[in-house]
Amino acid sequence: MLGIGSTLGLGVYILAGQVASTKAGPSVTLSFFIAAVASVFAGLCYAEFGARVPKSGSAYVYSYITVGEFMAFIIGWNLILEYAIGSASIARGYSGYVDSLVGYKIQQQFTEWAPLNFGISKYFDFFAFAIAILISALLAIGVKKSTRLNAVFTVINVLGVIYAIICGSFKIDIHNWQLSKSELPPNSAPNEQGGFFAFGFSGLMAGAATCFYGFIGFDMIATTGEEVKNPARAIPLSIIYSLLVIFVCYCGVSAIQTLMVPYYEQNQMAPLPYVFNKVGYPFAQYILTIGAMAGLYSSLMGTMYPLTRILYAMGSDRMIFGFFSKVNGKLKTPHWATLFAGIFSGFMAAMFDFQELADMMSIGTLLAYALVSISVLILRYQRRKFKDSLISDTDINDRETYEDREYLLISHNKTLIKRLFNVDNNMKLTKASVRMSRYLIVIICILVFILAALLGFLPNDLYQLKLYALLPVFGTLLLLTVLMIGLKRQPQTDEKMSFKIPGVPVIPVLSVFVNIYLMIHLSSITWIRFGVWMVLGMLMYFFYGINNNNKEVKRQFR
Repeated sequence: MLGIGSTLGLGVYILAGQVASTKAGPSVTLSFFIAAVASVFAGLCYAEFGARVPKSGSAYVYSYITVGEFMAFIIGWNLILEYAIGSASIARGYSGYVDSLVGYKIQQQFTEWAPLNFGISKYFDFFAFAIAILISALLAIGVKKSTRLNAVFTVINVLGVIYAIICGSFKIDIHNWQLSKSELPPNSAPNEQGGFFAFGFSGLMAGAATCFYGFIGFDMIATTGEEVKNPARAIPLSIIYSLLVIFVCYCGVSAIQTLMVPYYEQNQMAPLPYVFNKVGYPFAQYILTIGAMAGLYSSLMGTMYPLTRILYAMGSDRMIFGFFSKVNGKLKTPHWATLFAGIFSGFMAAMFDFQELADMMSIGTLLAYALVSISVLILRYQRRKFKDSLISDTDINDRETYEDREYLLISHNKTLIKRLFNVDNNMKLTKASVRMSRYLIVIICILVFILAALLGFLPNDLYQLKLYALLPVFGTLLLLTVLMIGLKRQPQTDEKMSFKIPGVPVIPVLSVFVNIYLMIHLSSITWIRFGVWMVLGMLMYFFYGINNNNKEVKRQFR
């Protein structure tokens, strides 16, 4: 319920229609499937990441303790973007949803009162701003999410989605998935071709990159390691089951929507009620509104609350300004972090459209998940250094002796090929094996990026079997396969954890590939805005965090 409630928000009422109309067409159903697979890979990596640290917390906390402060800062900085944009997108989407129910009077008034003429939104959305401020105010006075209340709202939300699927199935028309190009409106985009894949394969993948937004939030499950009775079983199963339920809801809604009304008509602020009005079911919008309002509580709390937690944690470590860690003596809440979360999310909600917010949230989260997967891969091939380690001093001394002998063997008797494929079948970690594993991981990540770029930028040439496109792809795949076999042959840590990803290194590498591949398909303006955010982050780190960070936080786990 926590995973579904935090993830299945207003996106199910808005995202499917907007992605179908602008990027993927009816193939938005497959876009959701691809995004769900990417989320499963990232979720499994996140679960192992959390199992390595005996504390509840975010990926920022885990990475600070395990792989160092710089990686932690990048992940934490992107998580701030994820949760802030997530809160903003929900507030903006909810504003648009309510606006559609009152005949778009809110939009008309705000366009008249506070127009914006610099391309990011037509008007400053005071209603969305107020929603974000209200939620932050509730958090500031100590209101916490009740598990039982969250479950009730989640059930209401899911029932609203089921109602939409069942009710809409009586008005489907399969021809809406078979539209010819001649049936498209005159103002169609040049790359629109009709049919199920209305925008081609590139449109399908661009839609998947945005649809990934709809699955963000499941990572909260992995932060409950101290609360669940059997985390080794509960966390991975909860991640998979919640993602399965969410995928069925998204896939069902997107299929029904695009079968009821042609995809090109659904570029609306609230596509789902628009579709039901279009087919003569105006009463459905009120039932859907109940589900949407129920989803608001879980979704907005599920993004705003972790945002304050990230700001508090990074402020405590002095990776960002320290005042974010100050706690109100009476309310016992981090008031500065909560105030900033509300104002920042509110301004983003007021000044950006929902689609732009969804893209910006996706790119930050995709990078964070890719870094989490890389971190898990690194940690599998190095020794645990925390004080709760199961390795005794005697074991360490014995291993050091073994490493000395291993280095002599490497220097005199081993070739690079033998070391690469571990022909002696040594299953104990040594300095040599750790170093070889790190080299392999670095090269594999570079090759994964190259492969994702080739597949992302040359899809038409690959489809047409052009030799200049096929050769580098097959060459990269071949080299990647060889190095993956070599990494698989290297010894891994034998530490006991509540959960380990099966199939290492394949699943973490697949997670990195899918996340990078989806990032490539986001728009150039999204990359520019993300670049500006990362530049601000580097300025924060190198001019403040690197000189002021609290190193004792990391030492207490050593």
